[in-house]
Amino acid sequence: MEHKSGYVNIIGLPNVGKSTLMNAMVGEKLSIITAKAQTTRHRIQGILNSPDYQIIFSDTPGILEANYKLQETMLKAARSALVDADILIYLTEIGETPDPENAFLQKVAKAKVPVLLVINKIDQSNQDKVTQCMEQWNEILPNAELIPISALKNFNVESVFNRILHHLPESPPYYPKDALTDKSERFFTGEMIREKILLHYKQEIPYAVEVEIESFKEDSKLIRISALIYVERESQKGILIGNEGKALKRVGRESRLDMEAFFQKKVFLELRVKVKKEWRNNERFIKNFGYH
Repeated sequence: MEHKSGYVNIIGLPNVGKSTLMNAMVGEKLSIITAKAQTTRHRIQGILNSPDYQIIFSDTPGILEANYKLQETMLKAARSALVDADILIYLTEIGETPDPENAFLQKVAKAKVPVLLVINKIDQSNQDKVTQCMEQWNEILPNAELIPISALKNFNVESVFNRILHHLPESPPYYPKDALTDKSERFFTGEMIREKILLHYKQEIPYAVEVEIESFKEDSKLIRISALIYVERESQKGILIGNEGKALKRVGRESRLDMEAFFQKKVFLELRVKVKKEWRNNERFIKNFGYH
């Protein structure tokens, strides 16, 4: 049998479970997951290998109306997923009403590659609503294959995987066979910290935060990590640190435990908070954080 390889890009609105689906496919937690929209800021690749195939899954930022430069960059990353895919997964969920005038959906409808329209969270609905939802989407994306799933419960996810294998083009592997992702250890360390901030803080705080890993030093027994958390205002810095530093200590403690599970090694983590006014509208600062 010929070897198969290809890029499978997962797109959709914010907060529909794209990260949950990719993690389920790859079998590793690569994308952070929270109930908040805009959790994913970068395109993150998860690579699944077998002797016969290599699938490069790409979790993209949600499609949203951009209100500042960081969101413009996130939207650009989502749009780029239409260009370099061998297979597109448009992930929606029960309750999302498709808009036939939506420019992004019109581009998906014209895609030259196979499109899997995956309807998530069917465990929160009933058969009639699922059928109605499938009929609505079929009118807008008539060439797409519709697959209802529950990514969280791992229901029917195997059907998505089987269709991916069916459509995957014949090709040698694009990455070494032991590769899991295109991102660095530093990247995942920063994402673990940002995930805890998304989980524990409300309103604007999670969206005003970016994490920079200043140092990452590893020896045979320990990883020493120093991270700088940027916010936009002094008031946000105070909230992030909390009374007597308790809030920041909780972020540090929970992040460290995740890192130790991920790296299978003891971690010493140091966190500091710094104000960088209006960083989300600063193009140079955004590029320094790896947004393209």
